[in-house]
Amino acid sequence: MAALPQISEAEFEVMKIVWKYAPVNTNEITEHLTRTTSWSPKTIQTLIKRLVNKGVLSYEKQGRIFVYTPLVGKNEYIGQESTSFLKRFYDGNISKMLSAYIENDQLSESEIDTLRSLLSNNKGEN
Repeated sequence: MAALPQISEAEFEVMKIVWKYAPVNTNEITEHLTRTTSWSPKTIQTLIKRLVNKGVLSYEKQGRIFVYTPLVGKNEYIGQESTSFLKRFYDGNISKMLSAYIENDQLSESEIDTLRSLLSNNKGEN
């Protein structure tokens, strides 16, 4: 599989809106993001244009309105970023990552129990 384009944190915020509401127009994206950020509509439009240029979003013009749909799936993108994070910081070793989180008290007992459950349920599938 070819690597997906890198997107910034701000671009990722735009993508979260598009993934959730697609097809979605510029005004709807702007409305959602002005509620949760301090970005101006012009900044949001710039982020949308960057995502189109990177090949992550497509658009269709409907009259005077641009309607956007994602060209990259959310799970696909998050999967790539998770793998990249794991390789970059933990040499691709998920055990090292989990150990670091556990040793630094960054996982609650509830989260550890959830991980145990996931591992025991997944044991039979592999």
